Amino acid sequence: MSKIQSYKDLLIWQKGIEITEKVYLLTKSFPSEEIYSLTNQIKRATVSIPSNIAEGFGRNSTKSYVNFLKISRGSLYELETQLIIAEKQNFISDLDLLQSIIELISEEGKMINSYINKIELSNINV
Repeated sequence: MSKIQSYKDLLIWQKGIEITEKVYLLTKSFPSEEIYSLTNQIKRATVSIPSNIAEGFGRNSTKSYVNFLKISRGSLYELETQLIIAEKQNFISDLDLLQSIIELISEEGKMINSYINKIELSNINV
């Protein structure tokens, strides 16, 4: 296993970017009247996932890093909730893409939880 030299090397960051790309594709078909409401909220939540992973990586404190990872996890769950709302409002036309995103969200949540536990248990200094 190679040493992590950048947040871009983290699989949780990479998966966060993948989720963001798919979410942007999904929201293209949302009603135009939602652009400043649910669509905007969904985009903000999805962008927050890899952004907080990157920001936390840039901190020189393990405690701060873990905090940013937890914020990222919160954004992940926020995104999932917003996608459920969008589906219930019949804003989503591509249910296969939605299912793909939901699966990625589940994987990402497990990966973030595991990474937080690893950092906290091993007292890794970042």
